[in-house]
Amino acid sequence: MNLNFKYLLSTYSQHPTPKGRAETLSHPTRTMDATHDPAGAVPAVVSKEQTSLAKGQSQTDKAADTDSTSNTNTNTNTTSSTSTPQAEQQQQSQSPAATQQPQHQLTSKEEARLKYEELRKSYHEPTTFRKFIYDLVLWAFTVIFDCFFREIRPRGAFRLPKSGPIIFVAAPHANQFVDPIVLMGQVKKETQGRRISFLIAEKSHRRRFIGLVSRSQMAIPVKRAQDNLKAMKGTIKMDPENELRVLGEGTQFTKDCEVRGLLALPKSLGTGEIGEIVSDTELLLKKPFRYASPKTMETAKQMFIDGAPFKTAPKIDQTEVYCQVFEHLAHGHCLGLFSEGGSHDRPDLLPLKAGVSIMALGAMEANPGCDVKIVPCGMNYFHPHKFRSRAVVEFGTPIEIDRELVKKYSDPKTSKAAVKELLDTITAGLKSVTVTCPDYESLVCVQAAGRLYANNFSNKLSLSAVVEMNRRLLKGWLHYKHEPQMQELKTEILEYNDTLKSLKIPDHLVESTKSRNKLIVLFSFLSAAIKLACLCTLALPGAILFSPVFIATKKISEKKRREALAGSTVKIQAKDVIATWKILVSMGLAPLLYIFYSVMGILILQKFYPGIGEMGKIKAFALFYLVSVAITYSALIFGDRGMDLIKSIRPLWLLLINKKGFTDLQNTRADLTLKITEAVNSFGPQLFPDFNLMEYDKRQELKKLRKLVREERHAKKLEQGLDSEDELEELKTQHLKQRRAARKQQKQLLQKQEETAANDSVTATTTATSGATGVNDTATGLSSGVNTNESATAASTTTTTSTTSPATSATPVSTTTDITMKLASTVPIMSNDLGYSSSGAGLSSTSDNEGLSSTTESESDYDLDDERGDQDGVGKERKLSLIKDQILENRLRDS
Repeated sequence: MNLNFKYLLSTYSQHPTPKGRAETLSHPTRTMDATHDPAGAVPAVVSKEQTSLAKGQSQTDKAADTDSTSNTNTNTNTTSSTSTPQAEQQQQSQSPAATQQPQHQLTSKEEARLKYEELRKSYHEPTTFRKFIYDLVLWAFTVIFDCFFREIRPRGAFRLPKSGPIIFVAAPHANQFVDPIVLMGQVKKETQGRRISFLIAEKSHRRRFIGLVSRSQMAIPVKRAQDNLKAMKGTIKMDPENELRVLGEGTQFTKDCEVRGLLALPKSLGTGEIGEIVSDTELLLKKPFRYASPKTMETAKQMFIDGAPFKTAPKIDQTEVYCQVFEHLAHGHCLGLFSEGGSHDRPDLLPLKAGVSIMALGAMEANPGCDVKIVPCGMNYFHPHKFRSRAVVEFGTPIEIDRELVKKYSDPKTSKAAVKELLDTITAGLKSVTVTCPDYESLVCVQAAGRLYANNFSNKLSLSAVVEMNRRLLKGWLHYKHEPQMQELKTEILEYNDTLKSLKIPDHLVESTKSRNKLIVLFSFLSAAIKLACLCTLALPGAILFSPVFIATKKISEKKRREALAGSTVKIQAKDVIATWKILVSMGLAPLLYIFYSVMGILILQKFYPGIGEMGKIKAFALFYLVSVAITYSALIFGDRGMDLIKSIRPLWLLLINKKGFTDLQNTRADLTLKITEAVNSFGPQLFPDFNLMEYDKRQELKKLRKLVREERHAKKLEQGLDSEDELEELKTQHLKQRRAARKQQKQLLQKQEETAANDSVTATTTATSGATGVNDTATGLSSGVNTNESATAASTTTTTSTTSPATSATPVSTTTDITMKLASTVPIMSNDLGYSSSGAGLSSTSDNEGLSSTTESESDYDLDDERGDQDGVGKERKLSLIKDQILENRLRDS
């Protein structure tokens, strides 16, 4: 069934129009193919001419039907009563066959209209109670994730838009159900309350606990063909001469399969989309089979030789999903999705699916007033599946969709090109905020280079700068990996990494453990052992109490990992599901365990104090529950420190039993550090002009400081009753008036200077020459606009004073100088003291155009001349304070 949005959206006049949505549609009409899923191809297109032609044909058929009926009735009235049945048969026979066609078309349109109306009516703005549930559940998960992860940091959060519809596209999807919660928590915290509704597989949405959580977070379920696969009779073989031709034995393709359905091999060895069904024993694929890896491809080809069993799934109707997404975005809400599809543990990004492009372009086409922005989000985990690891969520520059691209999408001839163009832009944006490697060895080399460069230089950087450094190292490695020097480094790094694994010690302890006298090493070892014993004593009660949860999470997560690996074509080891199941199992078992301990405590208490009442039991239960939670949480804190001590004790033990071997390992590390540092310092500046990462880190800190200053200033403005939008318009108006007045005064000043210079040239040639030079210098200094710097202003003022008479030039010079100095003096002292620019020029792709952004004002609204004049990208703070007084004065005067 095709859903004509031109016909359906014409009913918008019967319902309240959301803010930002146009009342009428002036763009070309589109028809969405109901078989396309959000990750599928571009919907089909129906033109206006075809729609009007269908309507005209329907009206013509109705008129013909009316004429035929009237003629039949006339003939019936002139005949006897016995011929009435014949007349009725004649009437039915005289009705043209076309009379049934418009009835069928009207029924189809009516059905489509009613379906879309039902979908529109089913959409409601989230109530206050539902928002409260959203926030409550998200807060609970945030607390749990703070226990699971040691640190979660945002990066580039100043880029997040504070209003309007947004699609958050996140990658890589390395932590199944953990990724969306982490992203939702960071966005809500950084944008002061914006909520994301994620797309979730309907299979997961139907699960008990996962479905309950997804509904509380206002998720939108999506049907997937692979979730509906069913085994069919017969076997299939691949034509050796044509990889798109599939031959069957004992199959019924015409009955069991359908065009654009899914054909799959068992054990998730491969899948393919059906393009054409030729007969019961032959069909053609739209594209060749997709295999998970070269190993699975060889297994699948071997199965094709003998005849492989197969599964099929019907095409999916995604009309409801698209309608929900369009309505959600049209109301100015946020949507989140992982465009790779399912979660995976691969070191690189999977190909993005076109659903995100179709959703963004389709929403803007269906609602001309809807301005959708796409924000790429990088989910960077150091160890995604490990307890107490760290994570960085990086937000890229928002992608604004040009209206010309929407028009291109509306044209059936260029719609696919428009989708591909936007998808390529999104892919580039995601690659700029993620650290992905084409293979595992490259990932190991980049991580080792990050640790060894400049002798643990990364320890001096912030977490966001470490991510940036790893990204630059990856780009450098991919660019120069064929160099002989890099190939030699790769071999040495892999050998060093294997040595660390065999000794079971981390790299940073090899450098930090000093080869000293055995007596000193023994003393350090005993001291660390005593500290470890104390921490173990403190952590032991909580570890014992929580041990059932530890054991259960390990076994269940391992079981789920094996199941996920067996049912996936893209996973390598299926580590992406481990963290999810560890958290889910602990969330279910921990409260039950605390309840069990509380009940046991009450029973023991009742044994010693038989007279305890019901209220006493309730109080005792609450007390035992809180004590159990406190003991296990303290075990978490002491356990962190204890694990660090355990890791530091092993190198000391190696120094005691094999000092020479450990010293050789340290020397190997030192040589490798020198080689890596030399390679990075020689190749790095060729790729990155701003090679100094310390300066980069300082710029990031300065941006955070300025953001805090702007937020404080905005809070003060709100206290004074200034509306942010009105204030911005007032600010632009006042800014423009000041620029025009200053330019007018400058022109008058230049004219007077030229007249004075001409008069002086008549009386004295030497004076005239010097005066002309001064005038030219002055004109050069003043022609740059209002935002000239202090040195140019001082030079022009000095030249003007020396070449003109005081009586003539005193007034205009002082006026222009005052105006210029007011604007030039707004450069913060902090920027000058630090001695570096915040423009971000020369950064890698993740840091390009990384200018400052305010939570209330957008810096792009300021005139570009000001930003060119202020090389540091500063000077706006004082301008805001200067103009604020003028705004208040104007409002008081108007009132």
